[in-house]
Amino acid sequence: MVSQKVLFLCSLLSILYVSQCQGGCAEVDSLTEAVAGESFMLGCISCKRREEVSASATVDWYFRPLGEQSFYHVFHYNFPTSAILHEDFQGRLEWHGTEGTRDVQVGAIYIHNVTFNDTGTFRCIFVRTLYLSLHNEVVTINKDVELTVVAQANRELTAVISEIMMYVLIVILQLWMIGILVYCYKKITAEMEVREARQALQSQDLHVESKDNCDGVHLD
Repeated sequence: MVSQKVLFLCSLLSILYVSQCQGGCAEVDSLTEAVAGESFMLGCISCKRREEVSASATVDWYFRPLGEQSFYHVFHYNFPTSAILHEDFQGRLEWHGTEGTRDVQVGAIYIHNVTFNDTGTFRCIFVRTLYLSLHNEVVTINKDVELTVVAQANRELTAVISEIMMYVLIVILQLWMIGILVYCYKKITAEMEVREARQALQSQDLHVESKDNCDGVHLD
């Protein structure tokens, strides 16, 4: 769960940043395990296939409790306003998607104070209008998130392995840096010793040459 959360948050931050500089987009699945009493982000990313095309989008979230047959509408976002549409989620849902533009590509929302009653299927629906040169095209994208609520966070094996690999990588990098420093120190020390030896040899040669000159003057 930890590694998936880091991956999703990094991707989300990348999308939010990229939306400001007209760059690319990458779709990442939402996390699916929430902890009771804590906040949880329901991820929903829908990328435009052609970045150069102007567009606008609305985002709606629906919820179907575990064991039920039908969905009910819980949240609506239409830039710049959002609305919570069901009493079970009043004061608990917060928009956490694309800001500052109608061209929404991240439709994530936060659920605060998660309860076990939030277990079920959340459906995110993008309704995107593409403003083409000849006509406008409306595209609808549905994404489901099967949410499970647990009393305590479970550490997945992949998360443990990722954490171990991170520390191993840090140790390797530190050892590599120490090795580089030792190598540079030895190289600089060797160069200084060679330079000092060369200077001593030059000084000795000058001393011998000066002595020879003095001996020549004495003989005259």
